[in-house]
Amino acid sequence: MLGQLMASALAARGRWPDLLIPVPLHHRRLLRRGYNQALEIARPIAASGRTTLWPDAVRRIRATTDQIGTSASQRRRNVRGAFVADTRISGRSVALLDDVMTTGATLNELARVCRRAGATHIEAWAVARVA
Repeated sequence: MLGQLMASALAARGRWPDLLIPVPLHHRRLLRRGYNQALEIARPIAASGRTTLWPDAVRRIRATTDQIGTSASQRRRNVRGAFVADTRISGRSVALLDDVMTTGATLNELARVCRRAGATHIEAWAVARVA
């Protein structure tokens, strides 16, 4: 439902990135949880046919601790170096999708590795923003 609502809201913009990349989970967390909430939200957005979903464009190469209850500086340190981006995103525009953005540390780190891999334009999308 959230992905469908987000797809409808985004359709009004009229412009779409080349790639939609959900925030990846570490494989152990994915096994424990059983699903990636950002990926589940991304599926109906990509199904609209306006962008390409590429869930493996960025991989989480290091497990990070849960960020609930941590400060902004602790969150930045926690995710630093936790991701690697596929260099095939070079020359493309990307949207990074997360379910909830608190300090933006995760999306900022993802944007950093995407920029390093050559992405030309990077947007951060989130269903909810916690102040």
